[in-house]
Amino acid sequence: MCFYSQLTKDALTIAQRFRVKFNEPEKFSPSSLYNGFEHPSTPVIADYAQDKIHLFNWGLIPHWSNDINIRRYTLNARIEDLENIKSFKDSINNRCLVISDGFFEWKEIIYNGKKKKIRHLITLEDGSLFAFAGLYTVRRNNSGEFHNGSYTIITTEANEVVREIAHKKMRMPVILRPSDENYWLSGVDHRGFAFPYSCDLRSITLECIPAENKLF
Repeated sequence: MCFYSQLTKDALTIAQRFRVKFNEPEKFSPSSLYNGFEHPSTPVIADYAQDKIHLFNWGLIPHWSNDINIRRYTLNARIEDLENIKSFKDSINNRCLVISDGFFEWKEIIYNGKKKKIRHLITLEDGSLFAFAGLYTVRRNNSGEFHNGSYTIITTEANEVVREIAHKKMRMPVILRPSDENYWLSGVDHRGFAFPYSCDLRSITLECIPAENKLF
C-alpha cells in the first residue's frame, strides 16, 4: 500500500526534472512526510494539461460523489480491480503522474517479546524524483475551468524490496520508469503496469534497534 510519502525537492527542481511549468509554485512546500489520511495537496501532472504541474489532493473523490469523506477509502487503487470498483472505473482513463521522491513502509518484528514496527524509506537507488501512476478527478467552477483536483495512487503486487518489509500487505505503489511516464498519460492499457513491472528501489531503515540490544 502507500499511505505515507515524501517530496523533498523544491518546485524549480521538480519542474526541471519533468520539463514542465509549475503552476502556482508559491503554494507548494516540500515535505519529508505526507500523511495520505490528511489529504495533502501535492504536485501532479494530469493528462489534460501535460505541460503543467498542478496541486491536487490525495484521496480521489469520484465525480458522482458529494461526500468528501469517501477519499479516506480512495488513497490507493488496486491495479487488478480498477474496472470493477465503482470509485475508480469511471476514471481509468483519467491519468496523472503523482510526483514524489520516496514512500514509507513499516516492518513488523518481535523485540523483547513485543511487536515493534520499524519504519523504512523506499526510494529510487539514487534518491531522485519519480512519478507514481495515478488516476484523478476534477470538477469545474462556474467559469468552466477545472479545479478541486483529487487523485489516487495505483498499487500492485510488491516486488522483492518492498516484500521484505511489508510482508503482510504485499502491496506497493506503481512507480513509473521515466521512459513510461508519457505512455501512462496517453491512456495505454493499465494492465501493462501490473507486477512484475517495477523500478529499481532501495530501502533505508529510519528507526532501528540500538546496537547494544541486538535481535539475534
